[in-house]
Amino acid sequence: MKLLIILLACGFFSPQLKAKKLYKYKDPQGVWHYSDKPPKTEQPVEIRQLKAASKRYLWLQKTGDKHKPGYFVINNYSGPIEIEVSFAESDNVTSKPMLPSRFIVQPGQSEILFQISGINKYKSWKYSLEYQYIIGNPLAVPDDEPYLLPFAKKASFPVSQAFGGKFSHTDKQNEYAVDIVMPVNTPIYAARTGIVIEVNNDFFQGGTKQAYKAKANSIRILHKDGSMAVYAHLALEKAQVYPGLKVFSGQLIGYSGNTGFSSGPHLHFAVQINRGMELVSIPFQFMVADGTANKPVAGTLLLN
Repeated sequence: MKLLIILLACGFFSPQLKAKKLYKYKDPQGVWHYSDKPPKTEQPVEIRQLKAASKRYLWLQKTGDKHKPGYFVINNYSGPIEIEVSFAESDNVTSKPMLPSRFIVQPGQSEILFQISGINKYKSWKYSLEYQYIIGNPLAVPDDEPYLLPFAKKASFPVSQAFGGKFSHTDKQNEYAVDIVMPVNTPIYAARTGIVIEVNNDFFQGGTKQAYKAKANSIRILHKDGSMAVYAHLALEKAQVYPGLKVFSGQLIGYSGNTGFSSGPHLHFAVQINRGMELVSIPFQFMVADGTANKPVAGTLLLN
């Protein structure tokens, strides 16, 4: 995820989304009631899934003297982000350090990252900022340990698309992803121990239209080597984890689905790192039933 924001005021909304349900029912007196929470009633209730609304994850905040303001970041992710800040416009101003600059921000509130001041104190000055950020530490050094298969022991599922798949694994984020065909609501388990840093749990549609590209339920888990596993196209509202939770390899985290850009029910699994303000996928191997580590190959069967 990479965002470009022009700051005319502090703060912004990230593209991660949270949906709600609308509950509608008629009471015994014939009056209609509407609520975003499940009502306590014995009357028939109509439930409608509403479109997802934005979640807020990150703020760029101003502090200090108005003649020399400083800026810091509040990072509500449960993992590090990299942010690049630059002037969208500037008149008689300078910064320390000079902008554009990139900063690595851990979860929580950062220290002051940069300060802005006027060049000529006898003249007026003005500015606006723009920034983009991406999740993950750009200094991460991923290891080559194999991953557990993300489904139950003794189960087996076919690989429909693997590294370099021509259908949808053509960009850097997905070049080394694997699609594992499985029925909706198949239990999904963590392939490696880590910290949950992102959960999208509220999408309810899927298909091959471009409009579905950013509408897959997913879970992102940060590993100790700085890499991140992405489990995507998950079922609506069936995530078993939440951001900030430590999960262990083999732990149930959710259920497969068919949400987002998808031609059929499957699990999309990828390992990603941040490189140069860009998420890229990296090659990995699965530990399979016979105890060997193998690269996933399209058209083969994965046996746990």
